[in-house]
Amino acid sequence: MSDPILIAKGETDLYLLPQMANRHGLVAGATGTGKTISLQMIAEGLSHIGVSVFMADVKGDLSGISQPGQSNNPKVNERVQLLKLTNFVFQGYPVIYWDVFGEQGHPIRATISEMGPLLLARLFDLNDTQSAVLSLVFKIADDNGLLLLDLKDLQAMLQYVGNNAGQFQTTYGNISAASIGAVQRSLMTLEQQGGDKFFGEPALNLEDMMRTDSNGRGTINILAADKLMLTPKTYATFLLWLLSELFERLPEVGDPEKPKLVFFFDEAHLLFTDAPKALLEKIEQVVRLIRSKGVGVYFISQNPLDIPEMVLGQLSNRVQHALRAFTPLDQKAVKSAAQTFRTNPKLDVAQAITELSVGEALVSTLDEKGMPGIVQRAFMLPPTSQIGPVAPVVRQQIIQSSPIYGHYEQVIDRESAYEKLQGRTAKPGPAAPGMQQMGTAPVTPKAGKPAPTAFDQVLKVANSPIGRQVERALVRGLMGSLLGTSSRR
Repeated sequence: MSDPILIAKGETDLYLLPQMANRHGLVAGATGTGKTISLQMIAEGLSHIGVSVFMADVKGDLSGISQPGQSNNPKVNERVQLLKLTNFVFQGYPVIYWDVFGEQGHPIRATISEMGPLLLARLFDLNDTQSAVLSLVFKIADDNGLLLLDLKDLQAMLQYVGNNAGQFQTTYGNISAASIGAVQRSLMTLEQQGGDKFFGEPALNLEDMMRTDSNGRGTINILAADKLMLTPKTYATFLLWLLSELFERLPEVGDPEKPKLVFFFDEAHLLFTDAPKALLEKIEQVVRLIRSKGVGVYFISQNPLDIPEMVLGQLSNRVQHALRAFTPLDQKAVKSAAQTFRTNPKLDVAQAITELSVGEALVSTLDEKGMPGIVQRAFMLPPTSQIGPVAPVVRQQIIQSSPIYGHYEQVIDRESAYEKLQGRTAKPGPAAPGMQQMGTAPVTPKAGKPAPTAFDQVLKVANSPIGRQVERALVRGLMGSLLGTSSRR
């Protein structure tokens, strides 16, 4: 069993127990109180015991975790002396840099089908009618074995369904041209924001995020999110997709000795802002059940009130940095945060929250029996790695020496909905429901062989290895499933 992770020192030493680290957590506090440093230090501790970590670098401050800290940092040295850390050694950690835009890390992609209609509808801010039409487009593609991999696949499918809406009405119901147009406009906006770089293949292999180095330390995956944060809804939707993929793909492991992966969700309030009730219920379900897959989820937020109560109740390991109580709403947040801790008769928690210094926090973690420990006022340990970003040249060296370098950098564009719709034949013959000629040039047949019909093409896909995976690819994620299932084949 792995050793406990020392994270803070108060009246006693405070540890995060590896076997309880997948019970989720919360790191909260006002701007400038030390949340990012606490996040970095906890990530180091998890990596040290062989646990992989994923976290978004919203402000560009976390990339330095790959490098040893600087011995001339006065604040770190002061904290080391204050806490009497006799075994403190500066060191860097194994890091893989990721970037949706492929600029500051390995490109990270998903297919349109994996994202699913529900998450796309939230990303596009569609109303109920528009969302229903988008779901119908996915269903038509699903029924006809047409893979939706990238933006041009979905664009082609929307155009085809819109041009032939009358043919689909009997089987699928009314398809509004106005709703088709709304989705198309949203796609154009997303493409202008760089969405064409995110959707496609090769899609992310989650195993690439769960690696250990030669010393048995877990990989720390850092997503460059400074540019992604310019579109907050895109940022939140992307991380929610990644979380749902982890839930779907990983097997049940029960209560492991340590997590497979710990997922840090920074700026967590963005996940819940304007989220419909159905989506909130799905988020709660994922948070509640994903711990049995060996995944811990830690939300990072300025205010505990940013987290819905139904989710907040699942977060057992807590680090609360200082909050300010200038307004009635601030005072409510302080009171709410104080009430979530197990009472310490020696400590006025509500008052202490407003008095904490930078790097000081109220800490409560689970004990060996899964019970919340009594809250203590404590100083968080300093990180042993570099505080602040690495130089761009160092980042590039780490990217190019990564074991996955070259795999995600090469875009794959295999035959999918766009190519099949563009090449659909005009020859008469049996066809799948609603799939008639699109008005494009017919496929030129090989000499001596008749041109394949649309139905032949669908059967060919269905009977191929790719076709046998169509359901897995098109049933989509838990968040976007039309069938209400999270299974994958």
